[in-house]
Parts: sequence; C-alpha cells; structure tokens
Amino acid sequence: MIRILRSRRFYHYIKDISAVGGSLILLIMLLCAIFAPIIAPQNPYDMRTLYLEDSLKPPIWMKGGEAPFLLGTDDQGRDILSTILYGCRTSFTVGFSVIIIAGMIGVTIGLLAGFYGGLLDTVTMRLADAIFSFSTTLIAMLFLAILKTRGIGPVIIAIIITDWVRYARIMRGSVLSVKEEDYISAAQAVGASDFRIMLKHILPNAIPPIMVIAAVDFGAVVMLEATLSFLGVGVPINKPSLGMMISIGKNYIYAGKWWLIVFPGAALVLMVFGINLLADWLREEINPKISKGKLVK
Repeated sequence: MIRILRSRRFYHYIKDISAVGGSLILLIMLLCAIFAPIIAPQNPYDMRTLYLEDSLKPPIWMKGGEAPFLLGTDDQGRDILSTILYGCRTSFTVGFSVIIIAGMIGVTIGLLAGFYGGLLDTVTMRLADAIFSFSTTLIAMLFLAILKTRGIGPVIIAIIITDWVRYARIMRGSVLSVKEEDYISAAQAVGASDFRIMLKHILPNAIPPIMVIAAVDFGAVVMLEATLSFLGVGVPINKPSLGMMISIGKNYIYAGKWWLIVFPGAALVLMVFGINLLADWLREEINPKISKGKLVK
C-alpha cells in the first residue's frame, strides 16, 4: 500500500483533477448502488409497497410532490430515486461482468494468436474481423431474439459475443510487439516453456493497453445495456434498469412528466462521464506521448 501511495502514477493521479473527480463520481454511484436496499426510500420492485394513487407524482419541490418521493414517481407509483439506485446496480453488474469475462476471453485468444501465429492467428483474427464488421447492438438484439428470453444473464452473454473482439485485437498487437524484445529471446534461449514465457514475460508487459480498453469499454457496455433495455429486449420490466426507466419516461415526455426521463438519463450520463474521465487519465498515463502538457518529441 505504501509503495502505491509513493508511486509515480499515484502522484500523477492525485494531481489530475478530472481523474479524481471521475473516480469520486464512480465511487459514490457504486456505493449508492451497493447499499441501495439500505438508503433507498422504497423497494421499487416490491409490489406490496406500491400504490397506484402514488403514480406520476412530481419531485418534492414541485406542487403536488410529497415525501418520501424526493424525485417523484413513475406510472406504477415507484419512487424515481429508489429506482435509479437499483438501476445503477444493474448497470454496474452488467458492466463489470462483461469487461471481466470478455476481457479474459479476448486476452487469452489474443495472447495465443499473437504468440503462436500461423493458422490459429489467421482463423481467430478473421473471425474477429467478421464479428467486428457488424453492429454490436444488432448482434446483441439478434442473440436475445433467438434466445427468446430476457434478463441480466442473457444481456451479459449477448454483449460478450462481440465484446471480446476488441480485447483480442489489442492483445494480439501488444504481443506481437513485446515478443520481439531481447528478453523474450533470452528466455527462449535458456529453455523456458511457452506457458512461462507468455505468463511471466509477455502478459505483464502487454496488459497495460488492455486496462485502457477495459475502462473505455465499461462505459460502452453500460450504454449498450441501457439501449437494449430501452428497446425492450434487455432486462425484463420487473428488473431495475436505467434504460427501462428512460423507455417508460418517453411515453410521458409530452405530458409534462419530465422527471421520468430527465433523472434516470442524468444518472446514466453521469456514470459514463465519470468512467470516461478516469479512462482519459489512464490512457494518458500509460501512453505519455498523448499526455496533456507532456508531449514526447
């Protein structure tokens, strides 16, 4: 821990206001999502606590608003603030699950393809190119339509089907660069096994770009989950989702019920904004050539 606090990257991190700000946004939203059952005024998916007479109430500071509905209610009488907190749990669950699973699959494929080359490299990269040429949203929708089921699990799988490609391509390029280094040749000369070379020498030096891709990808995955739910093919209506809230809110936007779409939309934008701030710092830190004010000539 002390080594981390004294490291160069931590020093650059605390000096970067945008990175610290993005981290605070994400940390606050993550803690709110984790502790939603404790801090939410209502469990918006417990039918015993919902009453239709509470539907479409405005925020508490507007005429007709009342406690405990701080940000108002939706057409089912669900508290908007509570639904946002539970919806953030879905966003974080899908985001973390996809980048971990897709990252592991893509890194493994890219590592093997880049190290061994030949037929393995040709087949996997042509498959990756074929998948990458199609829209991720369309492929996810097609998979969910074929599966004929909705839920967090199917959404995660649908996104992973295409998302592993970006990790595999970046990892392969990093491996091709790293394996030409002299220390790789030295390891091969002393008889180190392929597994040891890949695990001990290539992977640690090829992984930094993957960290940047994962940070950027997290925001893309969160937006994709919201898009699928908005279109009605993502999580079911009885599960919390920011995209589902926005989809419901669009039906009332011309009726003046702006809070149904503004607050969940703001939460989604804020989450992605925090992720992008952190991803920008990470990209600049790993590649100093594009770092602000630190251009390497």
